[in-house]
Amino acid sequence: MKGPLFYSKILLFGEYGIIKDSKGLSIPYNFYNGALKVDKNPSQEAIESNESLVRYVNYLRNLDKELVSFDIDTLQNDVNKGMYFDSSIPQGYGVGSSGALVAAIYDKYAFDKITVLENLTREKLLKLKTIFSEMESFFHGKSSGLDPLNSYLSLPILINSKDNIEATGIPSQQTDGKGAVFLLDSGIVGETAPMVSIFMENMKNEGFRSMLKDQFIKHTDACVDDFLKGDIKSLFHNTKQLSKVVLNNFKPMIPSQFHELWKKGLETNDYYLKLCGSGGGGYILGFTENIEKAKEALKGQKLEVVYNF
Repeated sequence: MKGPLFYSKILLFGEYGIIKDSKGLSIPYNFYNGALKVDKNPSQEAIESNESLVRYVNYLRNLDKELVSFDIDTLQNDVNKGMYFDSSIPQGYGVGSSGALVAAIYDKYAFDKITVLENLTREKLLKLKTIFSEMESFFHGKSSGLDPLNSYLSLPILINSKDNIEATGIPSQQTDGKGAVFLLDSGIVGETAPMVSIFMENMKNEGFRSMLKDQFIKHTDACVDDFLKGDIKSLFHNTKQLSKVVLNNFKPMIPSQFHELWKKGLETNDYYLKLCGSGGGGYILGFTENIEKAKEALKGQKLEVVYNF
């Protein structure tokens, strides 16, 4: 047995900000994916994934039935047979590994599910996001539900505010374009929960709160608008500002060996770095107007292009 594929995602803009109602833009990233599967001779990884699903089934049993109910007997049966999530999505990298699993479970076992083929009204999208938020909270404390939503729909999602999200189109890629969005591999696994608690602790500080509102959210919102409009000049101006704000105010979320590279990008304008997800490790997102220059400047780093301008 092998279920349909669910893809990873990249939150281009909005990390941390969306907790406080900034805009956000999340796109599917088809390079990584996962599917539910049963093998006759499971690997060690498959066995561990299955053990995690055993615990997850118990968690799903207790979710509010009014919100979402599952065919728990069939799910339990499949898990007893050794079902696991076969995934190439790296865990702790900010590209939505648990989100894809949640989407796969909902797709296969939820009763009365909202499907991708329906007319996706704002109400339906919000309901899905609420369901996914509850389902994903098992994996890292508090979840916005956006990762599974992105994975489930396989569409770019525009977050206007907490209660206003929509599926959106993004400008089509210029395959011969010099500009690019890329991922840098920090080589470290990041844990979401501790990073979010550092952020929540900082939020108690009035100076941090006003920086978030007056700088971080302002530039994030501008980046989202620029990206969707295809205004590249303005996008790079705002991404640079955002990169600066993150370096000055989110240091714990940036792995220490990247502090210098982050600064270097701001000084040379060869590239600008920003967090991908909650930070602390995993991937770092990069934006450049000239990918060849960026590759040269970041020699020795593992770099993956995800979008061309």
